[in-house]
Amino acid sequence: MTLTQLRYLVALADHRHFGKAADSCAISQPTLSAQLRKLEQELSATLIERGKAIGLTPIGEAVVSRARGILSESDEIIGIARRGEEPLAGPRRIGIIPTVCPYLLPWALPALKQAFPRLDLICREAVTHEVMQAIRVRELDWGIIAEDPDDPALRATALFHEPFFAALPQGHILTAEPAISQAHLAQEKMLVLSEGHCLRDQTLSLFTVGRKGGDDIRATSLETLRGLVAAGHGLTLIPAMARRAGDAGLELRPLTPPASRTLYLISRRADPRRDEAKALAETLRNAAPETTRPL
Repeated sequence: MTLTQLRYLVALADHRHFGKAADSCAISQPTLSAQLRKLEQELSATLIERGKAIGLTPIGEAVVSRARGILSESDEIIGIARRGEEPLAGPRRIGIIPTVCPYLLPWALPALKQAFPRLDLICREAVTHEVMQAIRVRELDWGIIAEDPDDPALRATALFHEPFFAALPQGHILTAEPAISQAHLAQEKMLVLSEGHCLRDQTLSLFTVGRKGGDDIRATSLETLRGLVAAGHGLTLIPAMARRAGDAGLELRPLTPPASRTLYLISRRADPRRDEAKALAETLRNAAPETTRPL
């Protein structure tokens, strides 16, 4: 029995799919299957229920529970051995939600490169629950999301607050106001992102009553919402980092009372490299644009 075999078993338990588990371990599916069968033979026990739906036997569940602790301890040992090495050097993987990624990377990457020249940051854009799951199963080292995960397996560090702005089409009656009342917006047709995006939930939490009906438009990006607003299909909220000078067809106004979201850097609570997450968070806070608000 090896640590590698245990990692493969834990990956299968997390994904419940041989192909996805193999991808997460960066190996072929036949290799993963062969190693898991070998593990079962060595333990003289059936761990996996193979069928249309992949599951674990009661023995398999017990082994996975113990394996998670063993793997966590193994990571701690590696961390102890590496503490004398240069921090934040080599490849690290980070997941960032789509409503943050394209607006954060242009200023974050140069700041991180300057602070940590040997850091090789590999970025993945994914919605919140995908980022959280990828961190749990060690596919990612860190994530940047816009809500507190409230998950005992994850550690969250608040980075900064990002105010919201109302996005209105040019010529809209509310563009005459220097700031837009949330009560006024509650009477307008508010465009939101499709399900799975935390910005959708944050928008709906502000405007849950009095929203005008209309076309069922399920946008998957802020850029789509921006275009729909400019074309007169409704209003939306734009986070501060997504503001652009000279947006064609758009007028942006601050909200009154102000509303914002908080961005968090998340990592596995058991990750022995917690000092790296702390250094990363501090660098991002110091480099954040003036449109954000410090904590």
